[in-house]
Amino acid sequence: MRNNPVRQRLNSNGTAYGIMAAEFFTPGFCQIAANAGAEFIIFDGEHGGVGIDVLKAQIAFARGVGVAPFVRVPGLAYHLIAPVLDAGAMGIMMPMVETREQAENLNRWCRYRPEGIRGLGFGTGHDDYKGGNIVEAMRLENERTLVIALIETATGIANADAILSVPGIDVGWLGHYDLTNTMGITAEFTRPEFHQAVDRLLAACKKHGKAPGFLATSVPMAREWRAKGIRCLCYGTDIGVFQTALSGALGELKADRIG
Repeated sequence: MRNNPVRQRLNSNGTAYGIMAAEFFTPGFCQIAANAGAEFIIFDGEHGGVGIDVLKAQIAFARGVGVAPFVRVPGLAYHLIAPVLDAGAMGIMMPMVETREQAENLNRWCRYRPEGIRGLGFGTGHDDYKGGNIVEAMRLENERTLVIALIETATGIANADAILSVPGIDVGWLGHYDLTNTMGITAEFTRPEFHQAVDRLLAACKKHGKAPGFLATSVPMAREWRAKGIRCLCYGTDIGVFQTALSGALGELKADRIG
């Protein structure tokens, strides 16, 4: 059973860096991201709309290249989580986590007994089609699966302490756009109410020993949030990174005076 160094690092108070993928699902994407230094990729099944067949292929492409494949599933339901884990995802990100009960269900569905109630199916993608000692495989997979609670509503922030107190929840991820939207201050990130909400999430993460997570869209932004305590840090999306680099370069070239 392959391990998940990202979960090990985060649970040891370290920092991990990755990217979110919503569009570029090519055979080489995982290798390219790994070559660039990404330690994890979050495949977006919520806003990217990626389905199980594409996910199975991408998770297979991640095998052996040194990058941990995670998936943002579109909602809190066992049937949305189990196939993704059985395909070999090493982590699950759940959007709109607002209560302790939701966090408990998330953890239970991501882990085998006694920690959870995940159904058993072996000799498939998640154990590299090997089968073998099922009891040992269950233990190892419970240890490697990273569980990310995406806290992105005012209700979620109000319940952040309860959510992050749940054993098995590894990361409290801040969804800053949705959070401000539910607060009635959409994209107003300088508002004191937003900063108070961020502080509440970070305090809950610190209290319960969980890694805070965030998606930044520039290096200065990433540094700013890392200084606040973010340790699971996503540098943009495949779309954003590509488009920003291309538009910047083409903008410079088109601005050149030739002749």
